[in-house]
Amino acid sequence: MSRQISSLLAIAAVCVTLAPAPAFAQAPKKAPVDCEQVKCIALTFDDGPGKYAGTLLDTLKKYDAKATFFLEGQYVTSRPTYVKRMVAEGHEVGNHSYKHPDFTKIETWDIRSEIKKTQDAVKKASGVEPKLLRPPYGMADLQVSDIAAEFGMPMILWTGGSEDWKSKNVAAIKKKTLEVAKRDGIILMHDWVKQSVDAMPSIVKSLQKKGYTLVTVSDIVKREELEPGDIFPVPAGWEN
Repeated sequence: MSRQISSLLAIAAVCVTLAPAPAFAQAPKKAPVDCEQVKCIALTFDDGPGKYAGTLLDTLKKYDAKATFFLEGQYVTSRPTYVKRMVAEGHEVGNHSYKHPDFTKIETWDIRSEIKKTQDAVKKASGVEPKLLRPPYGMADLQVSDIAAEFGMPMILWTGGSEDWKSKNVAAIKKKTLEVAKRDGIILMHDWVKQSVDAMPSIVKSLQKKGYTLVTVSDIVKREELEPGDIFPVPAGWEN
């Protein structure tokens, strides 16, 4: 074999070795969902990405369903591949703090740090920054609202919860989720609860059979014209 051919083969081998791993396929662009025309509902998953997130994403992909993931920065850092996949497959990612403290019980600089560190972690993992904040435990006050406004984010709570963290039972999670489901509803769930992930194929099929289109939170709230620092749904007793 000539020296020239040997050199070319060596170069080719190096190129193959250095080739980057294939990226997740981007979800095909679709026309925006109009929740005035279709019956929408948003499933939201807190505290992740949990270790079962890959299975959950497989289910959502299979049934062409979208969801919103309110992520903790500490788990974004340890499981960045899931976050990258969430974004690539057309799901929405939100900020749920870095280590899940009650924002109403910590100092302002600690709140800012919790939000900023999570914004940075999500951007590093996926290339995007969250546009929505869900305060841990759903706890917020005017101080938290002001800080959310500094980051340009409205705060998103929920219209109903699956209570998956409490029951940890597949049948109970499905039953509760379907009970609280309603048009333009925002449902609280957790992707670290294995039983929620196990129940998801049946939940998604049941919701779709009832005529729901599973969308992101932003699809639901875009008609609300929320400003940074606003909270939705507005909790009882909330002072503007």
